[in-house]
Amino acid sequence: MQGATLSREPGLWKRGVLWLLLLAPVFFASYNFANWLSGQREDVGTLVFAWESHMPLWPWTIVPYWSIDLLYGLSFLLPFTRREMDHHALRLLSVQIICIACFMLWPLRFTFERPELDGLFGHMFDVLMGFDKPFNQAPSLHIALLVVLWVMFARHTRGLLLRVALHGWMALIGLSVLTTWQHHFIDLPTGVLAGWLCVWLWPLQGKSPLLNWQLSRDPKRLRLALRYGFGAALLSALAVNIGGSWLWLLWPAFSLLLVALNYLLFGAAGFQKNPEGRLSSAATWLLAPYLAAAWLNSRLWTGAQPTPNEVSTGVWLGRIPAPGEAEQFHALFDLCAELPLIASPKAYRSLPLLDLCVPNPADCLQAAQCIEDLRQHGTVLVYCALGYSRSATAVAAWLLHSGRCKDVAEALALLRRARPQVVLSEAHQQALQSMLALDHHSTSSEAAAYGN
Repeated sequence: MQGATLSREPGLWKRGVLWLLLLAPVFFASYNFANWLSGQREDVGTLVFAWESHMPLWPWTIVPYWSIDLLYGLSFLLPFTRREMDHHALRLLSVQIICIACFMLWPLRFTFERPELDGLFGHMFDVLMGFDKPFNQAPSLHIALLVVLWVMFARHTRGLLLRVALHGWMALIGLSVLTTWQHHFIDLPTGVLAGWLCVWLWPLQGKSPLLNWQLSRDPKRLRLALRYGFGAALLSALAVNIGGSWLWLLWPAFSLLLVALNYLLFGAAGFQKNPEGRLSSAATWLLAPYLAAAWLNSRLWTGAQPTPNEVSTGVWLGRIPAPGEAEQFHALFDLCAELPLIASPKAYRSLPLLDLCVPNPADCLQAAQCIEDLRQHGTVLVYCALGYSRSATAVAAWLLHSGRCKDVAEALALLRRARPQVVLSEAHQQALQSMLALDHHSTSSEAAAYGN
């Protein structure tokens, strides 16, 4: 709906047609090639659960199944900006690339024999099977495309009834891949994962992770990336070797892998936290198992000290607040990259930082300036997941920047009197010390510029 409030940029329909002229031959050529290649192989396997033998065949659901082709084309009429148009097209193209690559690396075959069907629905099935083959199963290209289209149509659909109808029809399309006997169940969650991955790769806010990565040289980030990567590998090994319902472990495995990549390559931006404190829908779905664990961890570690502490008049330090806790403050300053804010504060600013990593001096100075700006609204809660490190560093930086403390040792002593659980390592203290020099240089430069 955001796009519906904007004026449409000129020339978008031509841009949409050009994208369709590119995507259509890519779709048919790559899909047919993957079908042909799988048909030549003798090692095409299957992955089907016993309960799937009870899956009904509903011939009428071929209508919603086919309708995705119409929605695919219509989706290019919706974007209001070139960025939205291009990122939508790039999402669809990325879906095609990822799914076809999986079909070639891990081909699967559908095993049910569909009975002969007559009438209109039977004819629609005959047309489908003239193009499709019982290969190319996981991840379901149909489902992955559905995720991308669903996101686009939901963004531009207004009104309760229309939104209910939209979500109902999209859900029916998703169900139809089973009730038309086109896919086994494993294809659905893997298709959803592929679809959300492509939405995450091409966000409408901020830069694409593909265009905004840098290999970290920070030893702490590298160690954390290795740990999360090991967790992802362990869960994947359990899922693949045990099978059955254990395959659901692939979701938390992918979630941990994405967190590892954030530490290794993408930084805090990989969590895609927006200026309102929410994670993008794609990040929320992809990271859901990790987010649930991180939220639970924040509650377990702070169980003995759930309430924030006032460090200096009007500035409080604490953990990420629940809605009822946030209402006590006039403003919130958020340093937590990995968890979304559920509350709706009167004033909000954020500086997303990676957990367990030391902020650089520039981040410390920016945090101090943000806190000072927010104080004009009244009481300010400065928080991260626990309220022990990132947020404590920010408050210490503000104490130094505002002149309330003359040195790092004094700021640290004040913090620990207010909140004894605060953990600021030598590296944190060094970053604060460097911030003082940066702050002094910045102030001197501004004074010189004002004098001139």
